Amino acid sequence: MPAPFKSQELIHGVAVDQGSGLAAAIAAARGADARDDDLKTFKRIVVETASPLATTLLVDSNYGPQLLPHMAPSCIPMLAFEADVYHIADEDRITRLPDDLSVEQFPALGAPVLKFFLYYGPNDPAELNQRKFDLVRSIGDRCRAQGTTFLFEPIVYDRAISDGTSTEFALLKPSLVRRAVEDFVNPDYKIDILKIEIPVTLDFVEDFGTAAMSRRDAEAAIVDVSNAAGDMPFLYLSAGVTFERFIEGLSFCKSSSGKAAGFMCGRALWSDAIGVFGADGGSAMAKWMETTGRDRLARMGEAIA
Repeated sequence: MPAPFKSQELIHGVAVDQGSGLAAAIAAARGADARDDDLKTFKRIVVETASPLATTLLVDSNYGPQLLPHMAPSCIPMLAFEADVYHIADEDRITRLPDDLSVEQFPALGAPVLKFFLYYGPNDPAELNQRKFDLVRSIGDRCRAQGTTFLFEPIVYDRAISDGTSTEFALLKPSLVRRAVEDFVNPDYKIDILKIEIPVTLDFVEDFGTAAMSRRDAEAAIVDVSNAAGDMPFLYLSAGVTFERFIEGLSFCKSSSGKAAGFMCGRALWSDAIGVFGADGGSAMAKWMETTGRDRLARMGEAIA
């Protein structure tokens, strides 16, 4: 496990780096009580209440520098190096970099870990993927030059399947995730940790949903991805699923291979807090996070232990 993480300790990560999508959900929940600083307040509450129990906590490039001082001393700060991920062109799906943040600023900000997100289609044209490889390599070079840990998050897609929630995509997803891992474990990219999707969609796995994929095939898919990672540590991301589904996914992955270095959770942890914040304000949300939120984080840790 790369520094600053401990070599034998599973990572229990929390992410609150969402931008305009989260802002819209909060505004809808707040209604007439909405304020311009609601998004920042929501993120600050997540940071203050979750960081005492989290191994690491991820914040965005916009509000992150203001939120870093609110983290518990025991929590490793992680800062996203990307502009709003909801504003990405459909043509190339290349992540926009922030206008007012450079990799070289991370040490001074007290952020030892950089996270970069990128949509990746293994079946995309070679020229487009080469542009993506070059971008990731550039960020990796800059991180390595100054000792910043580089966490890379490839989210897979296939242009031939427009519906990412379909059975067709669910059956293709294991190979897409495996190929993404195979491509980015290349040491040329200087990636320290991968943050990846659970390779199977449980809604289409035997015993969890419609049995488009057998349980045995799903277990094999998880092992294949673990093997593809080799010595590269990887974390499972929650990818917007519910808390209950993420717990099931972590448990299933653990029973199948057990190689993951931990997890990063966002909406699976705090999505229900949006309604609390909207209806009853910040104090009520903080209480929810200190009770239900912390209990969820502990149960996620138990699921992958």
